[in-house]
Amino acid sequence: MGHHHHHGHEHGHGHHHHHSTNKRVLLISFIAIFTFMIVEAIGGFLTNSLALISDAGHMLSDAAALGLSLLAFKIGERKATSEKTYGYKRFEIIAAFLNGVTLIVISLYIFYEAITRFVEPEEVSANMIIIASLGLLVNIGVAFLLMRGDSKDNLNIRSALLHVLGDLLGSVGAILAGILILAFGWYLADPIASIIVAVLIIISGYRVTKDSLHVLMEGKPSNINPNDIITELRNLEGVINVHDLHIWSITSELPMLSCHIIVEENVDRDKLVAKGTDIIKQLFQISHCTLQIEGKNTSHGTCDHCN
Repeated sequence: MGHHHHHGHEHGHGHHHHHSTNKRVLLISFIAIFTFMIVEAIGGFLTNSLALISDAGHMLSDAAALGLSLLAFKIGERKATSEKTYGYKRFEIIAAFLNGVTLIVISLYIFYEAITRFVEPEEVSANMIIIASLGLLVNIGVAFLLMRGDSKDNLNIRSALLHVLGDLLGSVGAILAGILILAFGWYLADPIASIIVAVLIIISGYRVTKDSLHVLMEGKPSNINPNDIITELRNLEGVINVHDLHIWSITSELPMLSCHIIVEENVDRDKLVAKGTDIIKQLFQISHCTLQIEGKNTSHGTCDHCN
């Protein structure tokens, strides 16, 4: 009974290119958001606008999110060691998880603040429109940048993008509130705008937290169906059965697989492993898989939760 291991390095180059783009994009975004966050916080205090302050709070979480994402990419670049055999790539997911939780906490705080303002509406200066409009422009710029990054596949970039989009809507809310205050003196528009922002923040926070927790719990990538893999492997010549299949991912871009394959006695095992590995790589884009070949008389007493 042999352990066979196949490793795919082809995706390395493409991955690296994405990686440096992602990092550059995050750095520029971080500087833009952080600078404007300070402007918006000061503006919020001067105009007494909760919508602006909540938007600045959201921007602070954005800046933290972007900073954390940058740090995650930096740490993730460190090579694997004998202690950390997968390297530090998982830190990206931990960063995404912390981002998600932060978003939820911030939105709960904004809810609390807004509710107290419903009870006692406060006067708000309509100058908040100017500051919010500038914020909107900054957010649009940063969102464009992040979309040019790898926001589809990379959970870390995606969590940063969600922060910024929530923020963009926050600026829109603050502008609308400012217009209502200017036109009708309707000060309640301010807490209402902040509550809408808070709802948006909590939704994106929940999503990112759920996705990253799934990866941390070694859940399977959503685009891969284990039954399809079993079917493909069973169709190979000489294969009797497939069991103990595990699929998980280290980061949102690095899926892994291991399984046991029971084969006929006279099968060329090396050829079978090469073929199986190739199928898994081509059809399911999993370039790191470990296939263990077993004869049909191998006892499965040692096998982990086989069904």
